[in-house]
Amino acid sequence: MFEPVLLKSVGQPDSHSLSHYRSVGGYEALQKALNDYTPDEIIELVKGSGLRGRGGAGFPTGLKWSFVPKGQEKPKYLCCNADEGEPGTFKDRIIMEEDPHQLLEGMAICAYAIGAETGYLYIRGEYVKAIRILETAIREAHAEGCLGRGILGSDFNFEVHIHEGAGAYICGEETAMLESLQGRRAQPRLKPPFPAVAGLYDSPTVINNVETLACVPHIVERGSSWFNGIGPERSPGPKLYCLSGSLRKPGLYELPMGIPLRELIEEHGGGAPEGRQIKAVIPGGVSAPMIPAEGLDVGMDFDSLAGVGSMLGSAGVIAIDDNTCIVKVATRIVEFFHHESCGKCTPCREGLDWAVKIMRRIEAGEGASTDLEQLERLCGGIFGNTFCALGDGAAMGIRAALKHFKDEFTAHIDEGRCPYH
Repeated sequence: MFEPVLLKSVGQPDSHSLSHYRSVGGYEALQKALNDYTPDEIIELVKGSGLRGRGGAGFPTGLKWSFVPKGQEKPKYLCCNADEGEPGTFKDRIIMEEDPHQLLEGMAICAYAIGAETGYLYIRGEYVKAIRILETAIREAHAEGCLGRGILGSDFNFEVHIHEGAGAYICGEETAMLESLQGRRAQPRLKPPFPAVAGLYDSPTVINNVETLACVPHIVERGSSWFNGIGPERSPGPKLYCLSGSLRKPGLYELPMGIPLRELIEEHGGGAPEGRQIKAVIPGGVSAPMIPAEGLDVGMDFDSLAGVGSMLGSAGVIAIDDNTCIVKVATRIVEFFHHESCGKCTPCREGLDWAVKIMRRIEAGEGASTDLEQLERLCGGIFGNTFCALGDGAAMGIRAALKHFKDEFTAHIDEGRCPYH
């Protein structure tokens, strides 16, 4: 029987307070880490759990921590990326608003493991409620000795600072976030060097997502075997799924990694509203290629979705019903990526500009017979040729829409109008 842990306190009175967090065992994992484990042992514990980053890329968390070099004079930093700009995604916001100390405890354990005394919580400025709650939580943790100097009676020191972003989607990319954090224009850096070696202020830096860090206290408390006993072997653990779009029961659900997408949509999400049918699902935020209804029998984990040409990404699951025009959906997605492109590299900057013009023309019923071929060529020029994955996400979205719903694009061109209007 699956037992939710990340959302166990959500909805309870004063769940954001330290007193509530303490009442359900909060900061006991941090105390255990400080008393019973060396920093290297914590890294090995997280490695053994199989935890993979929940921000989208799915990189093994413990392995990332182990890349931080030992014995350097430069300070080490921890950055929590709480920008959460992926459309259809709201899981990190719920953790920060409802259970902020779970995140702070995870950050403290990570900092202890990598030898960092300073942590930055990079959060999008629109998350005003979450920011205020986190500010209070940090003060509470300081007052109780869970943050600051000599944490919980040990010789471990750790401070957390909140940095408000300006709502740029590109800051979901870790090096662009570091640039923004340092007061520069948010644009991706060329890698290598990677942040673990030369990150914030050219110092060793670990960057993790909110949900990733929130998993850490539970791994310390319950053990790595508990965590890797949930879900698939290569993508274990509990997972937060954001359900939105054309569903009867949209919301945030904590379920095992690897749950079938069809079960997630039909049972937990309640399926499409009465009189409608699911036509397609975007499984991981708009950067993940859509999957047609007949392909929903796939596990919601990194490897299974990659096997069918999509991605788990942020697990922002968006359901599209049979009354929705796929051309319109694809056009809005490309418009979003075009708007959010940082403009650093030519394939993304220029390619998406042309893609938007073509998509808008097709949607308006003014498309030409050569437009679909031109879109394919544009995608080929963008994919794999950009500094970061923003352009790749847009190209994959266009290609998936064309692959599975080419007839709708053709109908717009042949009929000179949208069949759904």
